[in-house]
Amino acid sequence: MLTPVIESKVLAAMAHPLRRRLLDVLKVEGPATVSALAERTGQAVGNISHHMKVLAAAGLVDEAPELAGDRRERWWRIRAGSLSWSARDYTDDPAATAVAEAAESLNLDHHLSLVRAWQAGRESYPAAWQDAAFSTDAWLRLSPAELDEFREELIGLIVRWARREIPDDGQERDAVFTFAYGIPAKP
Repeated sequence: MLTPVIESKVLAAMAHPLRRRLLDVLKVEGPATVSALAERTGQAVGNISHHMKVLAAAGLVDEAPELAGDRRERWWRIRAGSLSWSARDYTDDPAATAVAEAAESLNLDHHLSLVRAWQAGRESYPAAWQDAAFSTDAWLRLSPAELDEFREELIGLIVRWARREIPDDGQERDAVFTFAYGIPAKP
């Protein structure tokens, strides 16, 4: 289901905001050229090329030469669909722990920026999208084992929807971002 990140260099590579956005674009829209990614993100081709090389060195993307129309065209595809890590995986190396903790913080910032962008521009979406979008929260009383079980079920549901075969029923479908956190907390 999830690909565990076992090297802190992978976290460091994906912690950069533009590289994270490039990963999202490739995940949602599929393989693309550096030129297409530059156009999609409003960045210079050289800048995108550099960041794609960093992502490739970290094992997060692969070249897709079979998609190229000629030798000058360079296509890229995402390697792993969903990544998972915990700062606890790096406790033997203080520098790697710091990278993992920074990556967790930047990941949360990324999630919140997508929600805030929705909130700022939701009136530009049709009413059906405004009605379907949701936010929910709950306080649960769980043991660590129950939280682990809940996590597995919730991630399983999200992965099932993410990997499902898209029906050929004529309906238009847009990308929808969803995320969840389950953490011990005090009200």
